Amino acid sequence: MGVFLIAVAAWLARVEDWRSYTPLAGGGTVGGTAEQYVSEEKPSGVIRWLTTVDHKDIGMLYGAYALIAFAVGGLMVVLMRIELADPSMTLISNTFYNSLLTSHGITMLFLFGTPIIAAFSNYFIPLLIGADDMAFPRINAIAFWLLPPAALLIWAGFFPIPDVIPAQTAWTMYTPLSAGVGSGNQVNAGVDLMLLGLHLSGVSATMGAINFIATIFTERDEKVSWANLDIFSWTILTQSGLILFAFPLLGSAIAMLLLDRNFGTMFFSVDGGAILWQHLFWFFGHPEVYILVLPPMGIVSLVLPRFAGRRLFGFKFVVYSTLAIGVLSFGVWAHHMFATGIDPRLRASFMAVSLAIAIPSAVKTFNWITTMWNGKIRLTTPMLFCIGFVSNFIIGGVTGVFLASIPVDLVLHDTYYVVGHFHYIVMGAIAFAGFAGLYYWFPIYTGRMYQVTLGKWHFWLSMVGTNLTFFAMILLGYGGMPRRYATYLPQFATLHQVATVGALILLVGQIIFVWNFAQSWLEGREVEDGDPWDLADDDLTTAEWTWFERKLETAVTDGGEDETELATDGGQAVDDADADSADDA
Repeated sequence: MGVFLIAVAAWLARVEDWRSYTPLAGGGTVGGTAEQYVSEEKPSGVIRWLTTVDHKDIGMLYGAYALIAFAVGGLMVVLMRIELADPSMTLISNTFYNSLLTSHGITMLFLFGTPIIAAFSNYFIPLLIGADDMAFPRINAIAFWLLPPAALLIWAGFFPIPDVIPAQTAWTMYTPLSAGVGSGNQVNAGVDLMLLGLHLSGVSATMGAINFIATIFTERDEKVSWANLDIFSWTILTQSGLILFAFPLLGSAIAMLLLDRNFGTMFFSVDGGAILWQHLFWFFGHPEVYILVLPPMGIVSLVLPRFAGRRLFGFKFVVYSTLAIGVLSFGVWAHHMFATGIDPRLRASFMAVSLAIAIPSAVKTFNWITTMWNGKIRLTTPMLFCIGFVSNFIIGGVTGVFLASIPVDLVLHDTYYVVGHFHYIVMGAIAFAGFAGLYYWFPIYTGRMYQVTLGKWHFWLSMVGTNLTFFAMILLGYGGMPRRYATYLPQFATLHQVATVGALILLVGQIIFVWNFAQSWLEGREVEDGDPWDLADDDLTTAEWTWFERKLETAVTDGGEDETELATDGGQAVDDADADSADDA
């Protein structure tokens, strides 16, 4: 894989003039004038998607990739839940169950969670901040094209490849199991391929993070200051900073594990190696949770006020709480390790920080609720998903506070309670915010409107299915049911069956979503107004809708220079003098 990537880079360096890029929106070029290098129009068909460096196209590619991964990971877990409807092994083997367990977790976190956020941020960050494109368009494209081979490597064990079986290490890849120690089947190349795929996905995320930081710092329109930067851009900026510090550590730990597995080194195969892996992994793994949840918080903070008929309450405090979560997230990793026997003084300090990080999350929650209070609420599909996000996030957050307490964690560690808590955040919050964004911005990237009734069916089935499935898991955890088991004692059967019914309801909801999404994209009612949500009535129009209206008026992909004020959700648009004073402040 490394040789292949080097060959691609060499070929690009040989045939490409790297100074030739001119954004479709207009603007300057690097190393030459616009007259020297002109990009007249995009190619058509497959070539367009294979060669594009337009941030909107790359956002669409990220979105398609993430939704495919979401479908694959979802079907994996449906099969697991059907197996768990019966206490004994009836449908699939325990080995295959462990394979699905591992691949489901990695798929949803690395192949769906991070890319779906990148889809929104690639498409909308330049529009929101008034930039022509990303700071490094070609690096942006390279970051995406690292992901398809990453997925193939992660799923390689499920392909009919001789002597390669899927990894069965769970998504945490704990040593010594993942190091191939002993006579188990984890010595096989399927684990190595999975680790290489994870490595590629981490490189992709790191390249994207550098690009977003550079774009937000250097490509903002002169009217967009730090004082009125929109909340979604703030969350992406914070997330990118977390990625920049967290993902390289995961890459280093994976490289050490690959050396242990293939070259006989002893990083994790000695006394204390298992604890070392956990420290390295969770130093990445807990910021990863906030890497995944901060941008969805930004989406909700941007979308929810639009349908509450008022601006986001306490905008500055939402920004400050975002930055506080980013800083504190690097000081909580060992709360995953309370049961490992680490020094009690260290455990106490991590408990304190883990409890403290709940405060900025609560600040956001109260700001969302207060924004809705006495507002002119319109229960559109995006708004329903935002409200669902808030309610699920409260349940997921409160259950997490209990796990931050050492005595409670020692009882509930590695039970289904942890699974229920985590999935309330990942599915009940992150995915719900993703759906809110997909429905809210659907007119922009399709030019059409989805079927409203089907959208609301999607929400209610998802809401009911999420709470049935994951609240049953929380109760299973209270009963002492351990996680990661394909078989279990008969007394847990009823709650497992409730969780399975909830998972099937979720499946039906997602099938409706896929049908609505595809059919509306192809045949939905065309949007003729640049303000399909009537945001102008409450003076809540943001920059991307201004761009969309200009696009409809001029019938081009992106329109040249614009003299109108850039309104963000951070406050009223400001003139140059105000922007200068805000920057000075």
